[in-house]
Order: sequence, then structure tokens, then C-alpha cells
Amino acid sequence: MLSMEQHQAHWAQASLVPFHHSPHSPFLARTKDGGQIGSKEGKRAERAQQPAQNDNPYEMSAYPPNQARDSGMGGSGNGTGETEMTRFYDEITAIQDLIHSYRDNITRISNLHNRSLNATDDEALRRTTSELDSVSSQTQDLSAQIKRRIQSLEANRGKVQGRDKEAWVQQTNVVKSRFVAAIQEYQQAEQQYRQRSRQRVERQVRIVKPDATQQEIDAVVDNDQGTQVFSQALMSSNRYGESRLAYREVQARHDDIKKIEKTLTELAQLFSDMSVMVAQQDETIDAVEAHAAQVDKDMENGLQQTDKAVEHARAARRKRWICFWISVAILVVIAIILAVVLSQVIPKKN
Repeated sequence: MLSMEQHQAHWAQASLVPFHHSPHSPFLARTKDGGQIGSKEGKRAERAQQPAQNDNPYEMSAYPPNQARDSGMGGSGNGTGETEMTRFYDEITAIQDLIHSYRDNITRISNLHNRSLNATDDEALRRTTSELDSVSSQTQDLSAQIKRRIQSLEANRGKVQGRDKEAWVQQTNVVKSRFVAAIQEYQQAEQQYRQRSRQRVERQVRIVKPDATQQEIDAVVDNDQGTQVFSQALMSSNRYGESRLAYREVQARHDDIKKIEKTLTELAQLFSDMSVMVAQQDETIDAVEAHAAQVDKDMENGLQQTDKAVEHARAARRKRWICFWISVAILVVIAIILAVVLSQVIPKKN
């Protein structure tokens, strides 16, 4: 487990959303006079812009070295405060590593897409397709793991309070936003591959049937019955060898396009789930910011009331001293009067 000093060194390099300083948090974003930086709208803009920032490139791999730590913050332990926040920052770091690996896999998938489209023979296409299926499956597992661990962070945020809870909410939102950005990147890669695959199928169809209509081409791409139409055209083609190769590639591309559609459907659902979580988190952050603002306002009012109380106390003390000295003066006057009266009465008696 990383120490708090290591966490501070790690997160000091990251561009994260500013929030109130926590006793256990390595984050601090305040003005010189102690005020918070930025308004609510500014903070929201920073949160929205953050996923677009380029992360430092990691070595390409399917899974990070620490993937085995799939604890999801669900381990036993009664630690709160610093211990709980240390585990939290460990988990944030682990999720960030998973997101880096997820994005690395997206790059690998894009490269395999290019290799598949440029394959010159059936064996090369088969090897590339097999590798692409493997990396896609690993990436799907990664996305499920990231989603599960982020959900676990959400479920465990009630373990801390005050400034620690604010840090918990803010940093959970950061990893969610970055994961959503990575999902969008994956969607874009798959959509581009789908478009290029359709264009490739169209070229192969026109090799066999140069006068094929767009409707016939769409039928080949979008449904299994279309390949039957293609095979019939193949039988009547004069260039049988070239047409046979084109037919096999069209079959492979048709299968690829079906896989792409399935992947895009899964990504759309994942994107929807994470977007809902981000929206809910924004509401939570708004509530936290509103609570923090109310606390600051209450503290300011409390200080004003304290100042008034001090002034009242000082005024009361002054009044008591005035009353005391007035009483002393009255007693002195009475004593003088008595002395004068007595000095006149006593000689007469004598």
C-alpha cells in the first residue's frame, strides 16, 4: 500500500478538480487569503474539460501489473480517517492504471483494424481476426472491472465525512469522467472500422458484380441473406479465382461488422450507465458545494455574532465599572455630608 507521502507525490502531478483541503488529502486549491478558487460554474467546466487532457502514455498491455488487486474497496477492516483515505487513494491509483490499460487496448484494437483491412491473404486475415477477438475480449473484461470498482467507490463514500468526503466525491468523479472519455474513444474507433469495412465490402462486391445497386450492397453487409445473393453472382462471374477470394473476404467482413455492431451496442449501454453515474455525481457535488457554502456562511455569521457578543460584553463591563464608580462617588458624598452634620451636632451637645 502506498504511503500518504507517495500519494501526495503522485497526485501533485495530476490536473484534478479543486476542492476544500482535507486533513488527509494531498489536494489543495485555495487563494492566498484562504478563499476557494473559482465559482461553481468554473469547477463544473474544469470537470468537463479534464477527461480531454492527454495522459502520459503507458506501455501497451492488455492488463496492468496490479490487476490482481481487484478488491473493489470491499475488504475488511475498521479503518476510518487517514487509513480509509489511504485505501481510497490506492484504489483511485489502481483504477487510473486500469483506464490507461483500457486506452492502450483501444490503440491495439485500432492497429489490428488497420492490419485486418490490409491483409492480403486468408491466413493473415485469420490470425489478425483471432488476435482482435482476444484483445476485444480483454478490453471488455477491463471495462467491466473499472465499472465495478467505480461503483464500489460510490457505495463506500459514506465511510468518511467532512473534508475527506468532499475529496472522495471529487476524485471518484474524475475517474468516472476519464472512463467515459475512454469509452467514447473506443466507440469512435469501432465506428471508423465499421465504415471502412463497409467500404471494403462494397469494393469486393463490385469486383464480382460491377453493376450492383446500393440496395444489393447493403443487403450483403447487413444480413445473412445478402451473402446468398453474392454467391449467386459469383457463379456467373467470368473471373472465378479473383471473385472467389472476394467472396471469402466479404464473408469475413460480414462477420466483423456483426461483431462491431455487438460491441457498439455494449459500449452504448456502458456509456449510458456511466453518464448516469456522472450526472448523479454532479448532483452530489452540487450538494457538497452548497453544503460547504452554507457552512462557510454559517461560520461567517457565527464570527459576526461572536464579534457582537464581545462588543456587548465589553459594553456591559464598561457599564458595570461606571455604575461601580458612581456608587463609590455617592458613598463618598454621603460620607462627607454625614461628617459635616455630625461635626455640627456634636459641639452643640457639649
